[in-house]
Amino acid sequence: MKVSMADLPAQYAALKGEMDAAVLSVLATGMFGLTPATAELESRIAEMSGVRYGVALNSGTDALLLSLMALDLSPGDEVITTPFTFVATAEVVALLGLTPVFADIDPATYNLDPQDVRRKITERTKAIIPVHLFGQMADMTALTAIAGEHQLPLIGDAAQAIGCFHHGKPVAQWSLFTTLSFFPTKNLGAAGDGGMVLTDDEAVAEKLRYLRFHGSKGTYSYKYVGLCSRLDAIQTAVLGVKLPHIDAWNEARRQNATFYDAAFAGMGGLVTPCTAPENVHTYHQYTIRVNDGRRDALKAYLSEHEIGSGIYYPGVLHLEEAYRRYGGKPGDSPHAETATAEVLSIPVMPELKAEQREFVADTVRAFFGG
Repeated sequence: MKVSMADLPAQYAALKGEMDAAVLSVLATGMFGLTPATAELESRIAEMSGVRYGVALNSGTDALLLSLMALDLSPGDEVITTPFTFVATAEVVALLGLTPVFADIDPATYNLDPQDVRRKITERTKAIIPVHLFGQMADMTALTAIAGEHQLPLIGDAAQAIGCFHHGKPVAQWSLFTTLSFFPTKNLGAAGDGGMVLTDDEAVAEKLRYLRFHGSKGTYSYKYVGLCSRLDAIQTAVLGVKLPHIDAWNEARRQNATFYDAAFAGMGGLVTPCTAPENVHTYHQYTIRVNDGRRDALKAYLSEHEIGSGIYYPGVLHLEEAYRRYGGKPGDSPHAETATAEVLSIPVMPELKAEQREFVADTVRAFFGG
């Protein structure tokens, strides 16, 4: 039996009629940029996320980039974030001439440790970017308090966390900007790249609309220095078909995670994911920890049995060549550095069949002699 980390053909097959009709409709109109359908999608996602505005963009990376651009920061200003994330989170900081400052993670949830964030704040700190990793929100209660004390804006990187809640409040209600990614393998994925910024601030939303269109409103008059970052109409159509299914897909991921939790309960050498009691997890990834230096051996064993797995992430950003200029050194973020040698994500996609997840669980148990 072969089990992949994602099964996009199966997802397409289930929605083929609707998706084909939606895409062909776009092709027939010849309108491939921003359309009334874009505004409708923005409104629908903003509403489900508990805020008033969504601004659709061409990637999750641009969602982060434009959020920082909207703050009008100056070169050398510091932005605190996590070293245990996909590179885009820090990349956009560096691209704008800002200085990424890396704070360590909570070893249980893999999200930013608020107390280390507090320790890293200086007079040059101008923003904090918590990443809601693997489908679970960071400790936004603590981070909101810290940001409020220092009058710092929060940019929530929710690329993996659409549909998440913290203390009953949806993810977008906790930050001035909340960024989404619609990369195809995300919980809500397009047929290519796509992203969105969510906000409750009308002025912020209006500025983002300018920034995504070269600093213009579609005329030859330019209010800001912007760039080209519009979600195209085909991606809008695909996302519009998929959006009504996101709650069911997230619930299927939770059910698969619950199955694994029970299957691996009490196993020595393996630690299952921790969900903070105040959070609703959507399991973009089901990430286990493998102790005693056996992570790579388990990954190889799963591969031998045609089971996909992934290491998210194999390195910390402060030690990567591109980011060493910011002064990072081994031991700066010990919890993040340890996690890179122990984490392994296994299939949790909503298309996972019962017999597939049983096969995955049986194979993992067999590796550990269970």
